[in-house]
Amino acid sequence: MPANNERRVNKKAGLGLAAILLASPMVIYYEGVELKTYSDPVGIPTACIGETDKEIVLRESFTRDECLALAGASMAVHATELAKCIEKPIKNNEAAALLSWSYNVGVGAACSSTLVRKLNAGESAAVWCEELKRWDKAGGKVLSGLTKRRTSEFNMCVSGVWSPVK
Repeated sequence: MPANNERRVNKKAGLGLAAILLASPMVIYYEGVELKTYSDPVGIPTACIGETDKEIVLRESFTRDECLALAGASMAVHATELAKCIEKPIKNNEAAALLSWSYNVGVGAACSSTLVRKLNAGESAAVWCEELKRWDKAGGKVLSGLTKRRTSEFNMCVSGVWSPVK
């Protein structure tokens, strides 16, 4: 294994279980657990822990266990899809930050971002992790919840530690 917990991304297997385990508390904290379908701040039908899949949000209510299972499955899919556009080795904490971010913004947006372009160009993590902070808008407006989340993801990305930003 490369030094400093750095690992190559396996494009078939995804970012890895360590990234999912590190990202899960951030995702759950910032998405929250809603047992009923609701509209997010920009009107997107959402359920559980940020689920926006049309088939899922058709249901009106869920148990907590169902929501946790859905989130785990969704993060595994995101980890696999996101890995397909990452060409450079990254550390587990960096992968966790990227996974939390892409879970929120979507893999398509993440993979076409300046952040991923800088990562793949070989920029240092200090440079491309900073890009996370730019993703604090929804519907064209800065949302304080997204600003807090991006700060937490940035901290995870550069230091390997996250704590909720109040």
